[in-house]
Amino acid sequence: MSRLKIAVLFGGCSEEHDVSVKSAVEIANNIDTEKYEPIYIGITRSGTWKMCEKPGVEWESGNCCSAVLSPDKKMHGLLVQKNNEYEIQHVDAAFSVLHGKSGEDGSIQGLFELSGIPYVGCDIQSSAICMDKSLTYIIAKNAGIATPEFRVIHKDDLLDADVLSYPVFVKPARSGSSYGVKKVYCADELNDAIQLAGEYDSKILIEQAVMGYEVGCAVLGNGSELMVGEVDQITLQYGIFRIHQEAEPEKGSENAVITIPADLSVEDRERIRETAKKIYRVLGCRGLARVDMFLQNNGRIVLNEVNTLPGFTSYSRYPRMMDAAGIKLPELIDRLIELALKR
Repeated sequence: MSRLKIAVLFGGCSEEHDVSVKSAVEIANNIDTEKYEPIYIGITRSGTWKMCEKPGVEWESGNCCSAVLSPDKKMHGLLVQKNNEYEIQHVDAAFSVLHGKSGEDGSIQGLFELSGIPYVGCDIQSSAICMDKSLTYIIAKNAGIATPEFRVIHKDDLLDADVLSYPVFVKPARSGSSYGVKKVYCADELNDAIQLAGEYDSKILIEQAVMGYEVGCAVLGNGSELMVGEVDQITLQYGIFRIHQEAEPEKGSENAVITIPADLSVEDRERIRETAKKIYRVLGCRGLARVDMFLQNNGRIVLNEVNTLPGFTSYSRYPRMMDAAGIKLPELIDRLIELALKR
């Protein structure tokens, strides 16, 4: 029986390039090579596509050749340059671990749709909605899901800092891994936070801080057939959770403790799971997503954000939550590819 050819895309031009490479390394180490033939496509920080032997820190310096995904449905694959000539490499499905801009905002999903190649994860619409936190909140709130109070500004807008009730979070509306995010405690800190967020996106979200337990859910599946991993809980010692920006995240976070399963009652964990599934469906997610929420002392569950392409690094929350529910990474990869092929 011939193996299915799976294009694994990683790297990219966003600030999450390094995280993406780490995710691809874990995919490479855990994909079933008896069932699948992975084809690794690395994208440099400048946007150059290269087929390489395997992802890693020094992947660009290895034996690489130019390769791009063709939007032609008849080709259904890659155009690979070898010996100054292009040949077509058929692809059965694509598994993108491109985090952040161009990877989670619907851009690469649009290319997959044009190519006719089945792909892991959310479609164009749900990717775009979930990448933009303001759109996520608007749609979720209209569906009866609690969200933080927020306002949207342009990075060049003038805002009277005294109209806000502090503390607030200032965030790029369309970014990930906590890049450009700052918690603001008073009016004097606001302009610097807006300037920082503006380095990552022209659209900025100013969000009322929510008091409560910070929890997350790993959701897997399509439509009504959803599986949710163990609920996790983040306990901060100081600052905000930004493990992907730390020097040695593989050794654990510098300022946070992640507990799996969350140190909450069975009833509260089940309510969190059910809320995560509702949010997932309302936003049109498919394949996978990590839904982050707050559980307040009065029992109210408030949406924080939805990550449609959560990390697969050795320290990432999504695979750890699934592992705690009994799904190891090789099985998780297999399930995600199967879901993609059912599109």
